[in-house]
Amino acid sequence: MVKSAKILAVGGAHIDRRGQVAGPYVPAASNPGTMREDVGGGVFNALRSTVRRGVSGSLMSMRGGDAAADAISRAIAQAGIADLSAVFLDRTTPSYTALLDREGELIVGFADMALYELAFPKQIRRSKVREAIADADAILCDANLPSAALERLVSLAAGKPIFAIAISPAKIVRLKPVLGHLAVVFMNQREALALAGLDGAASRQDIIEGLKRAGLGSAVVTAGGGPVLGFDQGGIFAVVPPTPKRVADVTGAGDALAGATVAALLHGLPLRSALREGVAAATLAIESANAIPDFTAATFAEALALVPDAQEVA
Repeated sequence: MVKSAKILAVGGAHIDRRGQVAGPYVPAASNPGTMREDVGGGVFNALRSTVRRGVSGSLMSMRGGDAAADAISRAIAQAGIADLSAVFLDRTTPSYTALLDREGELIVGFADMALYELAFPKQIRRSKVREAIADADAILCDANLPSAALERLVSLAAGKPIFAIAISPAKIVRLKPVLGHLAVVFMNQREALALAGLDGAASRQDIIEGLKRAGLGSAVVTAGGGPVLGFDQGGIFAVVPPTPKRVADVTGAGDALAGATVAALLHGLPLRSALREGVAAATLAIESANAIPDFTAATFAEALALVPDAQEVA
């Protein structure tokens, strides 16, 4: 595709709150710590990286009639993204709140996303959405959409490439009815195990074979700081991420990887080469305290130069 490719993103754009305990976590007690709030959501985070890499983007999500909705609207506008979202004035804007221990590991996450469950299946049927799908070169979605909405989206996309982000082990199973229609699915290892129906002892080969049996033709599987695994009709390959200069915040690294990889695919690169660009964006995300890495063409090129070529996996 040409550099002026247009992508429509459908899925989560909500408030992300992360509270981190300052000392040892004490259950059922008041724990001192800090709370941070950002505008996030898997598909919105990824789309911002896609747009930064030269793709024209629009977003269709759901939000309420509260102050959080205003913050999301501003963030979409600031990112240079066309906002096609539906607003429900009598509803609460979706949010995700994570409580982390002092090492940054998740204690508990709380997802208040009832509006997505309620509204997405109906909103996908709007003529405005059908027109946006027809106008786009590709679709990016996430598993914040219920399966019914995903099936409708695939039907309307009529053969256009559809890229999907897993979101969580609990939500990735929503993609099962449409796996055969997806161009690439981005997930971490826990999400891959959930989709493939495997336990944590499974090998990389077991995971890939399980994903293929589930109906996937192409996917990317991340593993923290370990090699990023990919497969398509040409085989299985891996990209080894470079060591970050510093670790500021790992949140959003997977979304940045998905967004930059999709942009490279829309610019005509094969998945092996496109994934290198995704890994570069993920590295910049890890090094940045912001939810979305703020890079220029020059800083991105510097990061990309440190990413090795994909290696075939037997």
